[in-house]
This record gives sequence, C-alpha cells and structure tokens, in this order.
Amino acid sequence: MIALAIIALLTIAAASAAFLLRNLIHSALLLVGAWAGIAAFYLWAGAEFVAFAQVLVYVGAVSMVVLFAVLLTRQGATTAPVEYDSLKRAVLGFITAGGVGGLLFGAILGSPLDVHTANPAPAVSVKELGLLLMGPHAAALLIVGVLLTVALLGAVVIAAVDKPEDAP
Repeated sequence: MIALAIIALLTIAAASAAFLLRNLIHSALLLVGAWAGIAAFYLWAGAEFVAFAQVLVYVGAVSMVVLFAVLLTRQGATTAPVEYDSLKRAVLGFITAGGVGGLLFGAILGSPLDVHTANPAPAVSVKELGLLLMGPHAAALLIVGVLLTVALLGAVVIAAVDKPEDAP
C-alpha cells in the first residue's frame, strides 16, 4: 500500500507541475513523468501488458509527438510571454476539476479496494488480446493510427515556415 501511495504522489506531483508551469517544453517532459507514473500503477496492479502499452504509446510515441509539435511551432525568444487568463476561466477550471474529482471519488468509493474480496479478472493471455485487436477491432486500430498520422502531418504543415516570395 505504501508503494501505491508513493506512485500516486509522484504521478500527481508531475501532472500538477505540468499544468502549472508556463514553459511548454518543461510541461511536456513532466507529462512524460506523469504517464510513466500511470504505467507504474499498472505494474503495481498486475497489468503488465497495459503497463507496457502505456510506456510504448504514451511515454514513447505521444510524448515524442507533443515534443515535436512544441519544437516545430516555437517562434523563438522574440514572442511575448504567455499572460495568465481571466479569473472567470480559473473559476470554471476549478469547477470542472471538482466535478471530475467528484466522479473519480465516487467511482473509488463504489469499488472494492481489497483485492481478496474483489471478483477475479478473467485471465486473458497476450495472444488472445492480440487476436482480438487484429480480429474484430482491427478497423478501430487502423483508424486510430491514421488519425495520429494525420495529426502529426497537420502539425508539421502548420509549423512550416513559408519563404518570402521576393527571396532569391
């Protein structure tokens, strides 16, 4: 139980620091730490395949896409610093966070926390999971891959700098 508390504390600290910092690069790197903390939680819970997928997809792929998008769209040090938004947006953000926190708290209270009294999860092998992903869910997997590719290409196109027409 102490390991879960440490994992939760580090994950929440990394995620909180990621949205509080004003530097996009630091925030993206802290999100990598938060995603790694979620993978550590999956390992603690005994879901090794999901932890591996978390590391592969989020810590590896999505974090690289985020970092490339931030680096490709940076304008340099000449841009004005980001100003804090209005009080109305902050209040709406706290209301939204409270609503999500309330839903999560209700879900936690409604689930058994003792693994010995909980219903055992069905044993699914990695082979069966692969057959499901490549069988009835293959179209969804391909669509997600195409969407991620289009999003990355869109970020590159948006970030591309046009040369002036009068340049030789």
